[in-house]
Amino acid sequence: MVDSVKLTIVGSGYVGLSLAVLLAQHNDVTLLDIDGSQVDKVNSKQSTVVDKEIESFLTKKELSLFATLDKQGAYKDASFIVVATPTNYDPETNRFDTSSVDSVVDDALSINTKALIVIKSTIPVGHTKRLQQKHQTNRVIFSPEFLREGQALKDNLYPSRIVVGSQLDVAKEFAGLLVQSAMKDDIETLFIRSTEAEAVKLFANTFLAMRVSFFNELDSYALAHDLDTKSIIKGVCLDQRIGDGYNNPSFGYGGYCLPKDTKQLLANYEQVPQNLIQAIVSSNITRKDFVAEEILKLKPKIVGFYRLVMKAGSDNFRSSAIQGIMKRIKAKGIEVVIYEPTLHEEIFFGSRVLGNIDEFKRKSDIIVANRRSDALEDVHAKCFSRDLFGDN
Repeated sequence: MVDSVKLTIVGSGYVGLSLAVLLAQHNDVTLLDIDGSQVDKVNSKQSTVVDKEIESFLTKKELSLFATLDKQGAYKDASFIVVATPTNYDPETNRFDTSSVDSVVDDALSINTKALIVIKSTIPVGHTKRLQQKHQTNRVIFSPEFLREGQALKDNLYPSRIVVGSQLDVAKEFAGLLVQSAMKDDIETLFIRSTEAEAVKLFANTFLAMRVSFFNELDSYALAHDLDTKSIIKGVCLDQRIGDGYNNPSFGYGGYCLPKDTKQLLANYEQVPQNLIQAIVSSNITRKDFVAEEILKLKPKIVGFYRLVMKAGSDNFRSSAIQGIMKRIKAKGIEVVIYEPTLHEEIFFGSRVLGNIDEFKRKSDIIVANRRSDALEDVHAKCFSRDLFGDN
């Protein structure tokens, strides 16, 4: 059994909060954020993200977890400092904006001279090595996370694997803390260099994006030729080498990770010949174009968009595929109305948000839904969705 240690986790999003809750079962965890409202939520045992397991653990488990705005106090005595700040993809620079990560590393190294700093934010391949060289230290390492929106804590409790970008004993101690707090037995743990660990993260997410794109393009072909997509997918996936799962057609991949991670990996290929990585990025655009054209063929006057979130159990609109469809429909001058109960505004990017679902159904000639819902059963005939299997 690993003794209790002091950890500081920076960032209270899906990655940061799920790790904080996970590790606070057996350790003293400080959660550092720059947003006072997020800090207050955590200290009031409220989740900052939509995640049932996190919400349950905060209210029902005895956790040694304290949130703060004070970076000096948070960093000072920690044995481990985990960086979980956002790194959005910047299309102008063609790479992740790592400024928040870099700032945390700078502060942590200057305030704490002993802690291991573990980057969990997704970064370009080679970024950890550049930070190690800049600060002349091996105390900065990378360890990727493999979490799903809405199931982040569950994925930490039952991880597919743990990857740590270091062979240092203190890095193995950090992995031990993750294993100790998980509920799964016999977790495959891999200790490699941080550069390879960064590549694992980007290639894993790009492979998932490729699989989404493959089944979306299969669906596009079937739609264009009046074929039954569902039966084709079932026949294809009965091959054990292909397998089931991640095969439900959608309007495209989206969310926090896949769009930006595929673009970052493509940017990392700047001097390396490739065709497939570019195709994965381009395929997502093509799919949205195709779906929008299919909707336009129906000649609607008002198109209703049911839910903007990426998936059930999530509160994330960012880069959601359905927004790409919405923009294309609006560009053709067609009126758009939206039903999204998590939106607390009347207008979203120039389109009306209707709070009453019955009004939404009445006004919409076509209802576009990335994922079907029982709430739309009574208007099934005017729903457009490519959801064939009823899962995310």
